[in-house]
Amino acid sequence: MLDQGAPPQQRTPRATGLGARLMRRKPVERLVAEGGQGEGGALRRSLGLWQLTMISIGATLGTGIFVVLGEAVPKAGPAVTLSFVIAGLTALFSALSYAELAGTIPVAGSSYSYAYATMGELIAWICGWCLVLEYGVSVAAVAVGWGEYLNELLDGTIGVTIPDALSAPPGDGGVFNLPALIVVLLAMAFLLGGARESARANTVMVVVKMAALVLFCAIGVQGFRSGNYEHFMPLGMAGVSAAGATLFFSYIGFDAASTAGEEAKNAQRDLPRAIMLSLVIVTALYVLVAAVAVGAKPWQHFNDSEATLAQIMREVTGQSFWGTLLAFCAVIAIASVVLTVLYGQTRILFAMSRDGLVPKVFARVHPKTGAPRANTVIVSLFCGVLAAAIPLGQLADATSIGTLFAFALVNIAVVVLRRTRPDMPRTFRVPLSPFFPALGFAFCVWMMGSLSTVTWVVFGVWMAVGLVFYFVYGHRRSRLATPES
Repeated sequence: MLDQGAPPQQRTPRATGLGARLMRRKPVERLVAEGGQGEGGALRRSLGLWQLTMISIGATLGTGIFVVLGEAVPKAGPAVTLSFVIAGLTALFSALSYAELAGTIPVAGSSYSYAYATMGELIAWICGWCLVLEYGVSVAAVAVGWGEYLNELLDGTIGVTIPDALSAPPGDGGVFNLPALIVVLLAMAFLLGGARESARANTVMVVVKMAALVLFCAIGVQGFRSGNYEHFMPLGMAGVSAAGATLFFSYIGFDAASTAGEEAKNAQRDLPRAIMLSLVIVTALYVLVAAVAVGAKPWQHFNDSEATLAQIMREVTGQSFWGTLLAFCAVIAIASVVLTVLYGQTRILFAMSRDGLVPKVFARVHPKTGAPRANTVIVSLFCGVLAAAIPLGQLADATSIGTLFAFALVNIAVVVLRRTRPDMPRTFRVPLSPFFPALGFAFCVWMMGSLSTVTWVVFGVWMAVGLVFYFVYGHRRSRLATPES
């Protein structure tokens, strides 16, 4: 039985058996036709190539350098630079697949929507549930690091810091991380104003963060000591891969750009370009800054402080001014990561809600701003509380496993769509397919295997909760399951 109210290419066969219902796919034409449509309003197409690239860089650049470097170096030693390269290569192969699918299916759902069109509803739900983990936890993880740099800034300017009880989560010597909550709420305020206004604010913050990292390299290289690289891989390849897996969550920015598919002026042309351009810029800066940081400070002296770069600036110059200046730039830079990743999270839930898999409240769009306001408030409050209550290291690893799983599915999706819809117009094509997508899939699986047992347990519990929710709620309320759809 077919949907009768849709054009032939958009009609979905009615699945009768359980297996068939779990594998029901949403036609690409229908996904694209529904682009921007929400409950009570529509998203606005206001973003060009520049804004999309800045969203991608904004969501990526800063997290791994400003926040997690202090945790990654003790795992890999000076070879942390190699960890960044490996994580970047893993991201590159997946980014190629994202670029092709973003140009072919330019919608807000990102890899969730790609999986829905190629592998069926159950796989799409699993992918979307991973994205909720990836984005939501990433916002929280970055917000934790923002508080560290805020304390550095306050200490360097007015000589006071926020007490540990109010600037660290339980388990890290605190009670409640108030700065982490504040930065999420500030990002929420920008997003409520609409995509165009948020993109403008993000562009300013991205320029500041890039200038800050260039400044760090210019000053940090003065303290460079070649002896810091004598024992390049003290913890072996296992340490390199472990650090790379932790750092991988720093590369989800191009995924955030793909969630803007329904608010881009020319999504099919601009999304692939923005994804590839941003990844090249970000990887180059990551490797350069990591190389300077390890050269300026012995790897054994790195600690768990999230304000690592500001400390190095202060140690190299012997003056507090440069560290304070970098802390100021980092406060702005990390805020842009929170803003853009939070944006991506709301758009993923928007797409899932429109398909009926999560409550309709997430698809409601304000008619004046074109923003999903209720969605933004709910997600922001959840991420803010998460940031205030959970330590950074646990958050970073949970984000990495969700990201890697979603990316692995995207590499499969691009091959499936090539086989099932070979004649579809594509503005970008993955070279050497299916070889490159297979490499991307293999890299993702390898890096997932480098994560800790605890992280896998958390991931397993998260997946179990998601499957329960799907079978209790989403499976029955899916728009593909209802006659009026």
